[in-house]
Amino acid sequence: MTQLDLRHGTQRVFAHLLVSTLVVSVVNFTVWFAVTFWVFLETGSVAATGIIAGIFLVATALTGIPFGGVVDRFGKRAVMQVSAAVSAVVYALCLVLLLLAPEGAFRDPTDPLLWTLVVALMLGVIAGNLRTIALPTLVTLLVPAAVRDRANGLVGTATGVSFLVTSVASGLLVAVDGMRSVLVAALVVLVVSLVHLSRVRIPVVPAPAGPAVPVTVEERGGLDLRGTVRLVAGVPGLPALIVFSCVNNLLGGAFMALMDPYGLSMMSVAAWGLLWGVLSAGVIVGGLLVARIGLGSRPVRTLLLVNAVLWASTMLFPLQASILMLTLGMAVFMLLMPFAEAAEQTVLQRVVPYGRQGRVFGFAQSVEQAASPLTAFLLAPFTELVVVPYMSDGGAGAAAIGSWFGTGTARAIALVFVVCGALGVVLTLAALASRPYRRLSAAYATTPTGSVTPAAEGAATAPDAAAGSDTAGGTDVPGAVTGTGTGPDAGRATPPAAPPSPAAVPATPVAVAVATTAVPGPATTVRLPAEPDTAPRR
Repeated sequence: MTQLDLRHGTQRVFAHLLVSTLVVSVVNFTVWFAVTFWVFLETGSVAATGIIAGIFLVATALTGIPFGGVVDRFGKRAVMQVSAAVSAVVYALCLVLLLLAPEGAFRDPTDPLLWTLVVALMLGVIAGNLRTIALPTLVTLLVPAAVRDRANGLVGTATGVSFLVTSVASGLLVAVDGMRSVLVAALVVLVVSLVHLSRVRIPVVPAPAGPAVPVTVEERGGLDLRGTVRLVAGVPGLPALIVFSCVNNLLGGAFMALMDPYGLSMMSVAAWGLLWGVLSAGVIVGGLLVARIGLGSRPVRTLLLVNAVLWASTMLFPLQASILMLTLGMAVFMLLMPFAEAAEQTVLQRVVPYGRQGRVFGFAQSVEQAASPLTAFLLAPFTELVVVPYMSDGGAGAAAIGSWFGTGTARAIALVFVVCGALGVVLTLAALASRPYRRLSAAYATTPTGSVTPAAEGAATAPDAAAGSDTAGGTDVPGAVTGTGTGPDAGRATPPAAPPSPAAVPATPVAVAVATTAVPGPATTVRLPAEPDTAPRR
């Protein structure tokens, strides 16, 4: 199979979940973008926008590991429903606070009431990260290995669509009515999403056909941080990939903290939101390209080459104060971003056993995001207190390069962008020449797809079987795997899965530790149960 078929079977279920996640992402991104715009317009503080980004990144880093444990331990649909419900409750409370606050209460950047509202809104946004961690594990579960990179491309397309809608909606809503209409719209959409998700049934991994490698008590549920660290360390080159992404995010935090003040220095908030809406079309196109052509046989190499181009573009666009250069630089970034994200997800889906993917994706998110808060918290104040005076009239930087680079606050931010982009290019080229890159590429190439077996391929990984959370009753479908969803095609059968091999032993050490040794039996019936709303007690 070389193309996705989203009309039938388990891939149809994936399509429903992708749409549901898209809707909720639009809500959460809109709230995040809108509160950043709103606080900057209310207070005029560059430091405040950096602190907001820092709050978001700290919360993301701290919740990645526990969220990953939740995703692995409980039913995926229940996790997604709880995520949306928590966000809805938080947004409702924030709307009440906003309506009861006196006029002008949020104009002081040091006012505790302002930061109470901001922190609460960020918590509502962060609750949506449960879906972010769950979705790539559902790609492994519902999509055959041969086309997972293309499915990951569709995830990137959904991200682009959410940015497109978000950028336009947040800018316009804030310009017209501040945060009130943003929160009302968010509540309406979350309720609709919960109703839709209640009608979707997620298939789960069937019971294994033969005895499995024993699983320790630690591996049956919960966070199991030590086991996750051992798992990551056991994949050659995977720790280096996570460290590379961590340093990437350290540099990328500069753009998260300073991009809005830079853009808003050249245009109105409504125009800035519309521009990002247009730029988000690049993510849509990039994701569709991945879904169409895939990532090739060496996704690790694709990831690093794309990163080199991304950093080069972010280094070049700030050289002049030009909306055109900003637009071109960000268009390149948006077009290639889905390739980088899909490549990393495809590698993890291949080399990490399914029953541990939630924890590994959560662990990677926590480690990769750990550096960004440092940048967001420190760089925005550092830019305002040090770089801006340096690039203002009378500063040493203005005297040295101001004649061609420009002076003032916007050019100070641009200088930070140029330096971070140059460091990113050097980092990526060094990674391409490194030994860990070659080791991870070799591990990906030699890991059989059977070591991570989704429902569509008719087997289960040991952790899931031992835990019991993915083997609850269901319907026997002779010779086929049936996906359940909504609509007239729900339950349509997919072609029969190939019988398991007599002794499939993965090549990599980490896969050997958790692989299922399958013994073929005479039956051709595969049980594909519908996922329970809550996981059984262990």
